[in-house]
Order: sequence, then structure tokens, then C-alpha cells
Amino acid sequence: MNQTREELRQALVQQLTLDRVGDERNRLGQFATPFELASEIIHRAASLLSPNVDIRFLEPGFGTGAFYSALMNSPFAARVSFAQGFEIDPLYGKAADKLWRDANLKIVLADFTKTKPPKNEMEKFNLVVCNPPYVRHHHLPQTQKKYLREKVRDQLGLEVNGLSGLYVYFLLLSKQWMSKEGVAAWLIPAEFMRVNYGQVVREFLLQKVTLHQIHHFEPEDVQFGDALVSSAVVFFSNALPPARHRIRFTCGGSLLRPHRLEEVDVSYLQGLSKWSMTPRWRYDGFSSKSESVLADLFTIKRGVATGYNRFFILTPEQIEEAQIPSQFLTPILPSPRYLETNEVLADSDGMPLIQKQLFLLSCDWPEKKIRLQYPGFWQYLQRGVAEGVHKRYLCRHRSPWYAQEVRPPAPLLCTYMGRRSGDQGSPFRFILNHSQATAPNVYLMLYPKWPLSHVLQSKPNLLRRIWRALSEIPAETLIQAGRVYGGGLYKLEPKELGRVPANAVLDALAGEEHLMPEKQLSLFGSGV
Repeated sequence: MNQTREELRQALVQQLTLDRVGDERNRLGQFATPFELASEIIHRAASLLSPNVDIRFLEPGFGTGAFYSALMNSPFAARVSFAQGFEIDPLYGKAADKLWRDANLKIVLADFTKTKPPKNEMEKFNLVVCNPPYVRHHHLPQTQKKYLREKVRDQLGLEVNGLSGLYVYFLLLSKQWMSKEGVAAWLIPAEFMRVNYGQVVREFLLQKVTLHQIHHFEPEDVQFGDALVSSAVVFFSNALPPARHRIRFTCGGSLLRPHRLEEVDVSYLQGLSKWSMTPRWRYDGFSSKSESVLADLFTIKRGVATGYNRFFILTPEQIEEAQIPSQFLTPILPSPRYLETNEVLADSDGMPLIQKQLFLLSCDWPEKKIRLQYPGFWQYLQRGVAEGVHKRYLCRHRSPWYAQEVRPPAPLLCTYMGRRSGDQGSPFRFILNHSQATAPNVYLMLYPKWPLSHVLQSKPNLLRRIWRALSEIPAETLIQAGRVYGGGLYKLEPKELGRVPANAVLDALAGEEHLMPEKQLSLFGSGV
């Protein structure tokens, strides 16, 4: 094996990328592994094997063979006794077969998840390395999902969430191909550590195998230029974890030279509903059942999802042109990028005092009544029909299709997604809303629950104190609660914001116990 072969492989990757358009590669989940990263993963995985043991290598999603090439260019190459790769795409499989024709490698042009694993222990593999297809669940036919879920249930006794991507099935089903004490390394989306459907992967790693290490790349350090997904590398061996087993978490930098390193007991991870890039880093609060969280104080909802903002969110000029009556319009805040301040003031009518004035169109009248009384407005709705707005997913599930969900104005808002500004900046903003404007679905709306709402009725000035307390929640606390995507895009869903500890808000309310009905004090815990 020499560098010339790797140069030919990289040229092949570039050609195959050109031959297959981006949309098709996204649907098939084809994202090539950089050779430098493949080399680091191979080095770490092979070093977990017993010294001098012969290597039987398996790459379930072969592509052009980045990991095999890295292995054959490594100090472990002389120990390789057999290698096999699976590739489902004939375009890649035939090209790879031609490239590696004279190598000690068997390329199987087949679906790895539908192939029976070997029963003989001597035919199984002790080094399994893979960057599986990143195919999201909505690209998987229901028949394929049903087959894969039943196969995992039969082989491992695990229940896979229907929202799981194809990579989850690849990883779980690989266990049957591994020899005892065999080592595996998987380059997969880091989202498995936080999202609900990742629970089955976390359960597998803690109960079915021995998890050695998870390396989490920084969100801004996207490993695949055309896939905005934050990546992690997972290393485990095919054995039950020993007592008091410790797991290494690394983060940032490179796999072999991480910026942060931490080791935790396996029992610690078993007590967490989510894992983070370094589990103990500002995470203890989320595992405490006795601690009050924001969901105890607020009902948190996403803003209005219109189905087509360009049609339903209008400027005053568009409203005048379309002759839409004011009774069918509600002021609505613009996207956060157009909101220059974190405090929205209002005039005497409750209109937000902001530069970009917008209104939400919503009407529950039947079309016949609108046509008779407001023909100009009716013509605007007909324009929407001509453009197919009424056939959009959300619109066709509403009656009438131009009636919006009810989202009253909320006194407090949180931006739904964002990026960090500098190392310490928070990707999320809390907004104090004095206006009667509702908000689109790029915001989370915080409605105070009883008894907090009772307190605010008695002393409305406390709202500013609560807003400041929310704004001072550390960025890392919010980040740990939510999820991150490649390129450093952070998101918070309502339930995730609801799990954030409420200590800061409770501290802000200290001394106001006299405003609360006595029987409701316990809802606030010990912070008030």
C-alpha cells in the first residue's frame, strides 16, 4: 500500500461527488470522510485491540474506502489478515472494487442491514469502523423502518424510535458482526447524545457493550463541508462493561489532541436523561429531580406557525393594497434579526414601537361571507389559492385554511435558535414584551403560570426583574438544555427550555412571599 493509491482514491471521491448531485447524495446520506480524520479514528480504534492480534476489518458503509485506506497506511497494516466492506450504491461500489481490485479486501455490493452476519466466531470481525449513511428518518420508507425496528428488537431486545435515522440501525446491528472483545469506531451525528430518539443508542452503549470514548467535535468544526451536522466519534468493544468502568469524554481540537478531556463512571451516565460533550460540565442541575425548572413557572410554547409567512405576515402597505379589514389582523413581532433591542416597548394601543411593523392575517369567516362583505380581501385569498397556499401542510389541516392557531401575546420571549457571538456569547436572547404583539415560531413564548401570574398581577414591575434573571442564565446552561447542529447553530425546543433550572428566577422573586396565596408557595420550592 502506498500514497499513490490514496491519491487515486481522493480523486475518485471528487469525481463521484461531481457525478451525483447534492440532493441525491443528501437523500442517500453520502458524505465522504476526510482522510486525516479517518487516520486518527483508525489509530485510536486499533490501539484498543490486544497487541499483536491479527486484524479482521469490517467497514459496513464502504464508499470508496477511507477507513480501509487509513488502516493500510497505518502501523497496523501488517496485522490485517482479512478486510471486507459493504456498499449499497453501485456507482460507488463498482468504482471502489476497481480501485482496490488487487488488495486483500472483499467488497460486497449489498445492503449491510439486510445481510446475515456470520455465525462462526472465527469469521466475525474484531475491528469495525464506519461513517454510516446519514439518511434521515423521513427518507426511509415505512416498510424499511418496520423491517429494521423488528430486526433490532429480535437481535438486541431494544426498541428504536421511529424518528431514528439510518445510522442508528447501522450501529446497533453491527454488534452481531463483531467478535468477542472486538472494537468498533463510529463517526455519527452528535445529536444522539441529546435527542429523544438517541435514547436507544445511549442504552446500547451503556448496557450491551463497553463504551470507551466519545469525542465530540466543536459545533463550529463541521467535519463534512456539505452536511451541516455536528459530529462525534464513538468507540466501544463487544463486551459487557466491567464494574466501576470509566468512560472518556473528549471535546474540541482533534481526536488525538482534544481541547478537553474528562472521565466519568458508567453509573453517572445511567442517571442522565441526556449526555453532553463533557457530562459534568454544568450538567448536574438537569439530573436533580428536586430542583425547580422553568416549566414549573411558565407555560412555554412555540410562536405561531403560519404555514407560509410570505402570505400570512404582512406589512401595512400590503394590507392596504389587499384591503384586509383590521379585525382580521394582529400585530406580530419580526424575526429576531430585525429586532434591535431585547425590550419591546408599546404605544397606548399596545402596538410595538419597533421599526419593522408587521401584522398576522387570521380569519375564521367562511369564504362566502368574506366575498360578500370584503371583496378586496376575498380577492387576496383567491390569490393564495392560485399559488397553492391552501394546499400547504399546515394550511390544509386548518378550517378554514386561512385561520391561524391562537397565540396570545406573551410578556417574555426567548429566541428559538441562534449562533454564539464570541466564546462567551449566548446564542439565545430573552425578550421583554410590553406590546400586544404575538410572535412567529422563531420565538418561544413564556406565559407565567399560577401562582407567578398572581404575583405579577399584584406587582407587575417584578416582570423586569424576572426578565433580567432569565437573561443572566449562563449560555452554557441553555446550550446544554438544547441541541446543536453543524456550523454552530443552536436550538431550544419548548420542553428543553422548560428543563432549565429556575434558580435565577426564584432568587429574583425572593422577598415577595407575601404576594402569594399560602397554599401555592410550595410550587416555587425553596427559592421564594
